[in-house]
Amino acid sequence: MKETVTLLLIGYGYVARATARAASGHGARVIATTRSHDTAREIDAAGFTPAVCDPATAKGAETLRSLAREATHIVSSVPPGRGGDPVLAALSDAPPDHAWIGYLSTTGVYGDRQGGWAFEWETPTPGQDRSVRRAEAEQGWTGLGARLFRLSGIYGPGRSAFDRLREGRARRIDSPGQVFSRIHVDDIAACLCLAMERSERKGAFNLCDDWPSPQSEVVEGAARLLGLDPPPCETLEEAEMSEMARSFYEEVRRVSNARAKAAFGWRLEYPSWHEGLPAVLEAGG
Repeated sequence: MKETVTLLLIGYGYVARATARAASGHGARVIATTRSHDTAREIDAAGFTPAVCDPATAKGAETLRSLAREATHIVSSVPPGRGGDPVLAALSDAPPDHAWIGYLSTTGVYGDRQGGWAFEWETPTPGQDRSVRRAEAEQGWTGLGARLFRLSGIYGPGRSAFDRLREGRARRIDSPGQVFSRIHVDDIAACLCLAMERSERKGAFNLCDDWPSPQSEVVEGAARLLGLDPPPCETLEEAEMSEMARSFYEEVRRVSNARAKAAFGWRLEYPSWHEGLPAVLEAGG
């Protein structure tokens, strides 16, 4: 990165961990927040600066605002709850208008496109309750000047079809016409680093790969790479699954990443699961 960067990661989940590694590799100082002292020790062990705070509390909100004043770049990956987005509420009291801000959202805000493509210039039409909350949070973050990064299905080492196959939890659901857009976590981190360098680029950006695919195809491909027989194919009607799991099959959309590529010069290292899953396997995932 060309300037001296102090990156504040609000939340230290799967994507934030990858972003911390990528940004520090570019010379950034990384501060990461968590509500857990155990996670704080993990952050410290990784070479980053931990900050334990709960933005839903008055003390935690004040700590977060203090950290935001110190940061040149801020990325929040904390999802909103039923009561709203606590991070947004904390920062709205004292907006960090000097900093570049990124908010990690979801392509779920587009709702069901019945197989059609989803583009950033279209009005979000979320159908699921959690996606409605995301769309509401996006409006608030936009008011703070944040760039919106709408993430598709995330996978990578420790979080892929390989893990479910090894644990015997993998399902192969046959749902004709159903496709998901996905993205390798390292491609997300790479794009966020590029976006921080190109701070003049604003708006919403879809982060996904080039190959929307059926869930059954990915599970079958992962099984083949492991040398395993794929799980039996089930229809959606006969499959027993949680309401949350079933909800992923209620919407069909293909997500375009053209705007992020044009804005940031972003090029996917893993343009589809065909490249991404072998890389996960090679990395020990």
